[in-house]
Amino acid sequence: MRIIAVSTLRDFWSRPGRGDAEQPLRAWVHVVTAADWSKPTDIKQTFRNADILPNSRAIFNIGGNKYRLVAAIHYRGKRIYVRFIGTHKDYDKIGAETV
Repeated sequence: MRIIAVSTLRDFWSRPGRGDAEQPLRAWVHVVTAADWSKPTDIKQTFRNADILPNSRAIFNIGGNKYRLVAAIHYRGKRIYVRFIGTHKDYDKIGAETV
């Protein structure tokens, strides 16, 4: 899968107090770029704790569930768009299905 945009993740882990997110996010990037997902169940096979939402969205728990990443997945185009990365508190303020 091609991740659009890894720079969003890099910006996140570069913020003060977010350095602990770097290694888990790098690991997520490594796994996702090697993946070949064609349907939501493929995501669940790779990330058992991922939540699948309508509108081709998925929520990933990052860093022992300290952070949440919301992505929009285009299965046919083999692209995954990072729509949100943040703490659970930040996540509670967004609409994951529409962000």
